[in-house]
Amino acid sequence: MLKTALWRLLALFFLGLAFIGLILPGIPTTEFVLLAVWASANGWPRLHRWLLAHPRFGPMITQWQTHRAIPRRAKWIALLSMLVSAALLITSNAPMWVKYSVPVVMALVMIWLVRRPEMPTLACESEK
Repeated sequence: MLKTALWRLLALFFLGLAFIGLILPGIPTTEFVLLAVWASANGWPRLHRWLLAHPRFGPMITQWQTHRAIPRRAKWIALLSMLVSAALLITSNAPMWVKYSVPVVMALVMIWLVRRPEMPTLACESEK
């Protein structure tokens, strides 16, 4: 009972962070949705099914689970939001170590993200 409650709390926490990521630049959405799917699979089957059937996130989740693929559009959105966030951070009053370390971490994440495979679009598949 406690274990299930903790998994559900974790799933809600990640969904909350994903929602914040829809609004604020620099906060990832996709990664937190994937973490919510993982947590819900361990303790909240109904939420897990809902996320997989979601019209916006469901296909992306399925692509990740089956092929470890990330759509090109998601990569571009991530890149642009990281660039905007880094520019805002650099011009802020944040400590110097933050101004230097966070953009480096963002660059490493972007390198990892760009190296993930992409699923072909339906138009490309019909041309084959």
